[in-house]
Amino acid sequence: MQINADLSRRAVLHTEAMDWVDSPMAGVRRRMLERDGKDGDRRATSVVRYAPGSRFSPHVHVNGEEFLVLDGTFSDERADYPAGTYVRNPPGSRHAPHSTDGTTIFVKLQQFDPGDATPVIVDTNTAGWTPAGAEGVSIVPLHAFGAEKVSLVRFAPGARIDRLTHDGGAEVLVLEGTLEDEHGVYPKGTWLRLPPGTVHGPFSREGSLLYLKEGHLVACIS
Repeated sequence: MQINADLSRRAVLHTEAMDWVDSPMAGVRRRMLERDGKDGDRRATSVVRYAPGSRFSPHVHVNGEEFLVLDGTFSDERADYPAGTYVRNPPGSRHAPHSTDGTTIFVKLQQFDPGDATPVIVDTNTAGWTPAGAEGVSIVPLHAFGAEKVSLVRFAPGARIDRLTHDGGAEVLVLEGTLEDEHGVYPKGTWLRLPPGTVHGPFSREGSLLYLKEGHLVACIS
C-alpha cells in the first residue's frame, strides 16, 4: 500500500476530516497519513483510535515505534500512558497494546535509525518549556538522535518565525490552535510533511501547540 510514500514531496492532510478505516483488530480504527508497504512491514504514520475495551494482539516492532497519546489512556503490559505522553519503543521491542476506556494516538512505525535503541517515555504535561529563539515560541525537547530531533512547540498568540529552513525535512501535527505560513492555514489536526530544503515563515494568530519532528527525512530519502 502506498500513501504519501514519496518523502521528497510536501504533504498536507486535515486528519479530523478523514474517514476512519478498520484495522485487522476489532475496535481499532485508523486514519492513514503515510504508508509504504503492508501492515507491520514498512514505514507507516497514522492516527489510531482504540474503542473502550479494544486491544491489539502481541507484536514486535522490528524497526521501532513512536507515539504521542492525543486523548484517553493507552496501555500495554508495561504501563498506562495518559493523554500527553510521548513514547519511543526501540527496534525489536514487543508489546500487547490496549485501552480500557478508549484512546487516540498519533503513531509512527518502522522509522527508527537502527542505532537508536533507548526507550523513551515523556509526560509532556509536566515537562518544562524553554524559549526557542523567537519571541513567543517555546519548546519541550522530547528526543534527539543523530540528525533527528523531536519536540513539542508552542506559539503564543501572534508569535512568528520570519524564516525557518528545514535542511533535513520536517513533520508537524497541529495539536491545538492554528498554525499558518505563506503556503497555507493549518488548523488543529493538520498533519504537514515538509521535504528537505523547505523554507517558510510559520506563525500563529491565535496560538498553537505542535508536535514537530525534524531532520529525519534526508536519511529516509537517501
